[in-house]
Amino acid sequence: MSAHNHDHDHGHNHDHGHTNNKKVLLISFFIITAYMIIEAVGGVITNSLALLSDAGHMLSDSIALGVALLAFTFGSKAVNTGKTYGYRRFEILAAALNGVTLIGISLYIFYEAIERFMNPPEVATFGMLIISSIGLLINLLVAWIMMRGSDTKENLNMRSAYLHVLSDMLGSVGAIAAALMMMFFGWGWADPLASVIVAGLVLRSGYFVTKSSLHILMEGAPKNVDMNEIVNSIRRVDGVKGVHDVHIWSITSSMNALTAHVVVNGDKSIYETEVILKKIEHMLKHKEIWHVTLQVKSERHAHDSSILCTVKADAPDAHAHHHH
Repeated sequence: MSAHNHDHDHGHNHDHGHTNNKKVLLISFFIITAYMIIEAVGGVITNSLALLSDAGHMLSDSIALGVALLAFTFGSKAVNTGKTYGYRRFEILAAALNGVTLIGISLYIFYEAIERFMNPPEVATFGMLIISSIGLLINLLVAWIMMRGSDTKENLNMRSAYLHVLSDMLGSVGAIAAALMMMFFGWGWADPLASVIVAGLVLRSGYFVTKSSLHILMEGAPKNVDMNEIVNSIRRVDGVKGVHDVHIWSITSSMNALTAHVVVNGDKSIYETEVILKKIEHMLKHKEIWHVTLQVKSERHAHDSSILCTVKADAPDAHAHHHH
């Protein structure tokens, strides 16, 4: 997107990206869910924990994709007086739920695998090989569809769904390797070993998805925004005397917001101040901050020059804070 047309294009790109993301999710959801059922049944018939754990992984994939779909549907619902940001946060809640589910699944697989290391059961290796090979192809197909058609870089929701599919691919590779080891060397422990490796991957992706979604739910500053750089850029704008009380957070992935108090000379007219604010907003848009609220103060009213808000919620003057 070029520097000059961001105002006009951003909304359009956002919506277009959304439609693409939804379409890709829908196709991926159907493919993965259908194969997950086949793999689970195959795991039970062949008695392979590696297949079952891969099916568990695929289940988490289809939950991830389903939840992501719901999130896009809810996220685009209109804002209202009760929810002034609409339902955009829903996709972050979805990602958090998804992450916790993954951690649970992985712990269960670890638990099952320990039992199998002690006494490896009989596994129908040929069936296991066929099913896991098809699983690998299915995952490659879905990963390719996602890479081609959706925003897996910026959108946390799409990214978590995509990471699921990638680690799932490794799960299928693990199951294939285990089947081959059992067929050629008779190594019964290869099956639980493969399932432990898959569980490790599931745990890892669960941990990272949960961590990034909790960061957003805790109103943490976005990873792609440097607070000091933002503050210095605002200070450099012509006419700005100082800036304090800065808050930067993400409403949902790739939608950042900022509020701040900006100090200007008291003798400036409202029109002149508006010009300064316009410049700041314009500059912030280039730094990926789309929702900006600025409060103007004269140099006389600057109550506190600290960049971050230091008022405690239970302090007696908390409510007087903005009304000096």
